Amino acid sequence: MCHRRGEIAPQPFETYQETKPWAASIRLAVEAKTMPPWFADPRYGKFSNDPSLTAEQIAIISKWVEDGSSEGSPKDAPPPKHWAGGWNIDSPDKVVAMPQPVAIPASGDIEYTYEIVPTGFTHDMWVRESQIKPSSPEHVHHAVVYIRPPNSDWLRAAPVGVPFVASDFKDPKLRAEAHETTTDMLLVYAPGSQPDHWPATMAKFIPAGSDLVLQMHYTANGHAGSDQTSVGMVFAKEKPAQRVLTLQLTNHSFVIPPREDDYRVDVSGTLPNDCTLLSFFPHMHLRGKRFEYNLLNADGSIQATLLRLNYHFHWQLSYRLAEPRFLKAGTRLQAVAWYDNSEDNPHNPDPNVEVRWGGQTYEEMMVGFFDVAVPAGIDKEQFFVRKAPAKSAP
Repeated sequence: MCHRRGEIAPQPFETYQETKPWAASIRLAVEAKTMPPWFADPRYGKFSNDPSLTAEQIAIISKWVEDGSSEGSPKDAPPPKHWAGGWNIDSPDKVVAMPQPVAIPASGDIEYTYEIVPTGFTHDMWVRESQIKPSSPEHVHHAVVYIRPPNSDWLRAAPVGVPFVASDFKDPKLRAEAHETTTDMLLVYAPGSQPDHWPATMAKFIPAGSDLVLQMHYTANGHAGSDQTSVGMVFAKEKPAQRVLTLQLTNHSFVIPPREDDYRVDVSGTLPNDCTLLSFFPHMHLRGKRFEYNLLNADGSIQATLLRLNYHFHWQLSYRLAEPRFLKAGTRLQAVAWYDNSEDNPHNPDPNVEVRWGGQTYEEMMVGFFDVAVPAGIDKEQFFVRKAPAKSAP
């Protein structure tokens, strides 16, 4: 997925001729376990998308390099991998693209940019696979695709089909709407993230007549450019039994002191209804150090650690449970983040300042996204309606 033309890796490994000059570097990377990238602590949880190589596989690669990195017999080679028009999902049934490209300056802060794109769906659609594909990934810090159903009032006063930012609006209510919403997400993109592939019994839901609202966070890199992001979707052949919802645990109210190398921020909440936990996607910025998700007991102690990882800003991966976990209503889920604001953090923009929540990379975020499956007839709003406790008999 990475080492081919048009993808995130700087060099393609699609042929033997392209790969051989990098043999020694490949050996170093796999022996150091920096490639393939994976940051989860193996003591906590098993994940279906773990690309880690086994000791035996690493030894095979090392021996191949020691022996001269020979090609072997071409007749033993597997058939070339087929990619669906450059996508990392199956050939999309529908591609929704920004109608207008976004101009990106060479320097300076860039406000979150939005573009509302009508889907044109005349029927309700269930999406089993989806991928966000920026045309200028080197400028994209992250992207979120929101689903705006036809009965939603969110950003209705905003223009459709043209880029805009919150400061374009004079109305403070509209400016605030651009920064927060409770609407459902189709998917999230960040450097290193993977497309969504849901099992046959699950899918994301897009009602007929919906719009997709693309929230793009661009960062200047010294070179002006433009981006026209696309979203590819593969539809389920029939209505699935379960609907996938993307939820999040977020803490906005932290202040990281200057030169603090292990600052802890946490947040927790109880699930309002039964659901099946599917995956995690933690998000922080340049001072991010570690992140974990826990199940808590009633007294606040940790019942189980579901995921613990060393955070890497340039490889923001999703972690998909090998065995989805059923969670009953009232289950308390916690996200914990640690930050390194010291001079020992090579990515730190300035260790001498207090750091608060903010959209720019020199500020910080603390978001623990997670995906759950619920019955197909339950939407996000209904999921958060808590049932009254049953009354005991007299």
